[in-house]
Amino acid sequence: MALIRKFQVTFDCAEPERLARFWCEVLGYVVPPPPEPFTTWDDYKRSLPPEKQDSWSACVDPSGTGPRLFFQRVPEGKVVKNRVHLDVRVGTGLVGKERLATLEAECTRLLPLGAVRQRLLYDGGDDSCIVMQDIEGNEFCID
Repeated sequence: MALIRKFQVTFDCAEPERLARFWCEVLGYVVPPPPEPFTTWDDYKRSLPPEKQDSWSACVDPSGTGPRLFFQRVPEGKVVKNRVHLDVRVGTGLVGKERLATLEAECTRLLPLGAVRQRLLYDGGDDSCIVMQDIEGNEFCID
C-alpha cells in the first residue's frame, strides 16, 4: 500500500473566496492560478453556470510544502465548535515571555484581517496558545 503524502484541508463556508483570501494573509499562502485554458479567475467563473459561480476557492503554500486549503460554499451556517482546527505555529521553539510575546504579536496582526480573539490558554509556564476565530467563526489556534 502506498503512503499518502499530500492532503488538503477543506472548509465548509458561506463565502469561499473571502475566506481563502483571509487564510492567504494568515499563512502567507497564495491563490493558485486558474485552471487551463483560463488566464483569470473571472474568465473561469464566467464559464460556469450561475449556481456554480463563486462556489469554491482555494489557497496554496507557495513553497509547495504545506497542504492546500479548499473552501466550498454550503447552504447551512456554522452551528457548533469545530472538530478539527488549524494551529498556526508561530511560537515553535520559544518559551516563557518570549513565546507569549510572539503569540500576542501574531494575534495583533490578525485582528485587522477580521480574526477574533477568543481566549489565551496559558499554564503559567512555557505552554501557551491563543484561541481565535476566522472571519466565518471557525476556530484556530496561534501556538
